[in-house]
Amino acid sequence: MSFLGGARSSTSAGGLNNDKIEMAITELDTITDFFNRMVSSCHAKCVGTRYAEGDLNKGEMVCIDRCVAKYNEVQKKVGEKIQSRGAAGNASG
Repeated sequence: MSFLGGARSSTSAGGLNNDKIEMAITELDTITDFFNRMVSSCHAKCVGTRYAEGDLNKGEMVCIDRCVAKYNEVQKKVGEKIQSRGAAGNASG
């Protein structure tokens, strides 16, 4: 079923490109999943289980900043590796 409930043709009567909508939904799902995993991972690593204060302390903030930076760097490297393998596969195939 398509995003707008119509048929899965490449272009609907309203001029919307269903393939582009599907790609946008997939991209949004991927970004949302990445964000949720990053938040969960960095929260578990940097924020204690006992909430004594309403705000993060300086140590927690620094830890979260570093965690997010590392998480993004790894995501970038993985994306580059996937793209290079895809390009190599397309060139040989």
